[in-house]
Amino acid sequence: MEVSSLPISASLRAKLISGGYTSISSLFSVSHSDVARDLKISENQALEILRVASRRRGSERSNGTSSIVNGAQSAWEMLNEEKLLGRITTSCSELDDILGGGISCKEVTEIVLSMKINYLLIVSGGVPGIGKTQLGIQLAVNVQIPMDYGGLQGKAVYIDTEGSFMVERALQIAEACLEDMREYHGFLKRDLQACQVNMHPKDFLENIFYFRVCSYTEQIAVVNYLEKFISEHKDVKVVIIDSITFHFRQDFDDMALRTRLLGGMALKLMKLAKKFTLAVILLNQVTTKYTEGQYQLTLALGDSWSHACTNRVILYWNGNERYAYIDKSPSVRSAAAAYSVTGRGIRSSVSNCKRVKMM
Repeated sequence: MEVSSLPISASLRAKLISGGYTSISSLFSVSHSDVARDLKISENQALEILRVASRRRGSERSNGTSSIVNGAQSAWEMLNEEKLLGRITTSCSELDDILGGGISCKEVTEIVLSMKINYLLIVSGGVPGIGKTQLGIQLAVNVQIPMDYGGLQGKAVYIDTEGSFMVERALQIAEACLEDMREYHGFLKRDLQACQVNMHPKDFLENIFYFRVCSYTEQIAVVNYLEKFISEHKDVKVVIIDSITFHFRQDFDDMALRTRLLGGMALKLMKLAKKFTLAVILLNQVTTKYTEGQYQLTLALGDSWSHACTNRVILYWNGNERYAYIDKSPSVRSAAAAYSVTGRGIRSSVSNCKRVKMM
């Protein structure tokens, strides 16, 4: 249960949250002296807070209710919330269309590189140029598109497990995004000159918070730290992990431990998406499994991980053209769309010069 539900003054509740005591359970492992020191209040006030918290916990237990139950939400409220949720454009209008307008906030979306390739591509170094990391960087830039242009005007957290993030590429995509906005501004003939002048490519880079992790323990630590970090940077609207699987595909003899660690991490990411109304993007890989005398491609981390996301998009080659396929979604039907990876970033495949679809 959250401390915001305690029947104490609003100022004391605010001090508790600012001091890091966000849940009632966090108060049961500290003394009243610790609370008084952390919140800069008198010891009598701290004692009273602990008494109220203890009574609330006893009341919940006597009623047989769980401390994590906060009450029901009507389906009508849910529908209205969904209508107001923001989406992040991919810069490919066809891909945005099959996604229902772009990558949705408050959800976990897994982007998997290709299952429609043969085993020889895997053993020879993977799928060439499908655009997994390019799409991740594109979303980190596009989440910053101002609201005047239909964007979220947010910031991005980029967790790099493979060392594949390219800051020079992020700069190129940011420059192209600004050009698209200028073109869009001219197309609509709207008076947005002040917003346009104040934006520069370096602004996009400053709004991407980059974490480089080199082991699965570091990855878990960063994911655990995200709630505190985003609480301090409330304009973060997307968290991208490239890739979620890299450090979990090796050095694990205890598969049960790996499943528990991944399950805990997935649960934290889902809670982050809902609590802060942001999009979580998990870039994933394929692996091979030897079955019935032949190699077959399957999602990395196995079947248990397949339930960790709300949406799944599979990137694959069809001849010489790249495609994205909606493999899993509760809100849009399965469909495929072609896309291109250009010098300007992700674009529609029909024309590399086509104007970005602003939302």
